[in-house]
Amino acid sequence: MKLINMMMKQYQPFYILSYSPWPIIISMNLIGMFINFINWLNLKNPFLLMFSSMILFLISILWWRDIIRESSFMGNHTFKIYIMLKWSMILFIISEVFFFISFFWNFFNNSIIPNYEFMNFWPPKSILPFNFLEIPLLNTIILLTSGIFITWSHYALINKNHFNMIISLTMTVILGMYFTMLQIFEYFQAKFNFFDSIYGSSFFIATGFHGVHVIIGSLFLLSTLIRQSFFFMSSSHHFNFEAASWYWHFVDVIWLFLYLSIYWWGS
Repeated sequence: MKLINMMMKQYQPFYILSYSPWPIIISMNLIGMFINFINWLNLKNPFLLMFSSMILFLISILWWRDIIRESSFMGNHTFKIYIMLKWSMILFIISEVFFFISFFWNFFNNSIIPNYEFMNFWPPKSILPFNFLEIPLLNTIILLTSGIFITWSHYALINKNHFNMIISLTMTVILGMYFTMLQIFEYFQAKFNFFDSIYGSSFFIATGFHGVHVIIGSLFLLSTLIRQSFFFMSSSHHFNFEAASWYWHFVDVIWLFLYLSIYWWGS
C-alpha cells in the first residue's frame, strides 16, 4: 500500500499538499487583527494592530517560502497545477472587485440621495474635500506609469531580457512605495477624519483599503524582484510574476474608479 501511494504521488498530475500550520495560524491572526482594528478605532491605541500586522507579515513570508520550495526546487507545480493557480488568482481578484463594489455602493447611495441631516448637501458643508487636481491626480499618474513599467517588465521577461525586466520591475516597486508615501502625507493634510459624518468614514475606508492593497501589491512585486534577481523565473515558467502583475493592474483600475467617483465626482 505504501508503494502504491508513493507511485500515485509521483505520477499523478496533481500535487498532494503536506500538512501545513500556516492556514489555521493566519486565520486566527486575521480574526485578532480585525478585533485589534476595532480596538484602534475606539481606543486610539495602534500597538495591538501593529503587532498583528507584523505577525501577518512574518507568516506570509514563511508560507511563501514553502510555496517557492514546492514550485522552484521540488518541481511539484505541474501544468495542471499552473492552470488551477491561474483560476484561483482570477477568482480571488473577482472577489476583490465585489469587495470594492460594496464601498462604491455605499458612497453613491449616500451621495446621490444625501441624508436630511446634511441638508441635502454632498459633501456635507462641514467637510472640506481634497482638491482632485493636486495629490490625487499625481497619484493617478504614478499608478498609471507603474502599470506601463510592469507591462514592460512582463514583455522583457518573455523575451529573456533580464536587465530590462529587473529595471522596469524595480521602477514599479519604487512608484508603488511613492504612491503609499503620498497617500500617508495626504491623510495628514486632511481637514476631516474618519468620524466626520458618513463622508469621512466612506472616504477613509475606501481609500484606506485601496492603500493597503497597494502595500500588499508592492510587497508582492518586491518578492518577485528578489526571486528574479537569482533567476528563479524563466520566460515560460513565471506564474509568480503573472499573479503579481494581474493584482497590480487590478489595483490600478480600482484607483481610477476611486479617483473619478470619490475625488472628482464626490467633491
